[in-house]
Amino acid sequence: MFANKTRVLLILPQEVRDRARVLAGRPTTTLKLPVSLQIVLRALIEEGLKRDGDRNLLANVEGQAHAVRRIRSLAGRGGGAQGEHRNIRKR
Repeated sequence: MFANKTRVLLILPQEVRDRARVLAGRPTTTLKLPVSLQIVLRALIEEGLKRDGDRNLLANVEGQAHAVRRIRSLAGRGGGAQGEHRNIRKR
């Protein structure tokens, strides 16, 4: 089924993971088939790719990109990835 596959590390907030698990639970009970979080994420990615010019999708991608940039910037300055905001001034 997936002859050409790649492994991806995906870091999600707990709330997003929990919502995806709830989404996986619906077809599990309706279809009587085991639906994993991986299956749900794969389906969401495929559906998202079909919405290439969707403004909401692009806005979400932009927001995610800004969040990653902010986290990396803070980590580079010793602020950590926890969103700690410190005032760094040279004296």
